[in-house]
Parts: sequence; C-alpha cells; structure tokens
Amino acid sequence: MQKTFIIFKPDCMDKRLVGTVLSRFEAAGFEVIGCKMGRLTPQVLREHYAHVASKPFYPEIEKFMASRPVIMMALQGQDVVQRVRDLLGPTDSRKAAKGTIRGDFGADMMTNVVHASDSDENAQAELARFFTPDELFVASVKR
Repeated sequence: MQKTFIIFKPDCMDKRLVGTVLSRFEAAGFEVIGCKMGRLTPQVLREHYAHVASKPFYPEIEKFMASRPVIMMALQGQDVVQRVRDLLGPTDSRKAAKGTIRGDFGADMMTNVVHASDSDENAQAELARFFTPDELFVASVKR
C-alpha cells in the first residue's frame, strides 16, 4: 500500500470544504492514516517549497500558506499518489476540468484547495517532514 501527503490549504479551510474534499478521497477508497491541524511556520514552508523558495513569487506562497491553520493528512491506498493527483486535477485550477476537486473548488495556481505529493519519493519526504512515525496509523485496507 502506498502513502501520500495532503494539505488542506487556507482557501479550502476558508470555504469549509474539508469534509467535501475528504469525502471524495474516502469514496475513492483511500484510508486516512494520519491527520492533524496546525500552523505552517516560515521555516517549514521554506523547506517544503525549497524547489521554488528562491523564486520572486515565493513570499506570496509563504504568506498565503501561513495565513491560517491548515489540516495535514496522510492517506493510504493502491496507487494513492497518482490517483489523488487525478482527483485533484492540474495545479492551476483554471485548467482543471469540472468534476475534479480543483476544477470544482479552486480559483488559480495557488488557491487550489489541496496540496498533494507529486511522487512516491516526495510523499515519503513530506510525510516525514510533517508527521512523526507514531502519528501514522497504517491501516489494512479491505476493499
């Protein structure tokens, strides 16, 4: 079973979409194996977004992601990384098809409802960044 990392971003929290989005993940057969709420610090955000931290638009990302507490979640399931990405649609919500999470609820490139790991390697790194091993409860999926 593969695991992935999710952040319900500030726009998702503001619009009260956590339950709606989570129900789509659960309907797809994914198990929640970790969940917590917290504020993302500048240090954690700089590490998480290291691939764009030197770009001129990074301060806007940091300001947005630190604007309110978010929910961080670990999901488990068969091919969960790619299947979650498919459920979300493209990063730019303006290009996402209706029926995808970002197509239905997102606004643009940054206010796109949910962050999700984009590879198995990044999922492992992100899970380790945001969860301690004792905060993850691996489920035995019986679907």
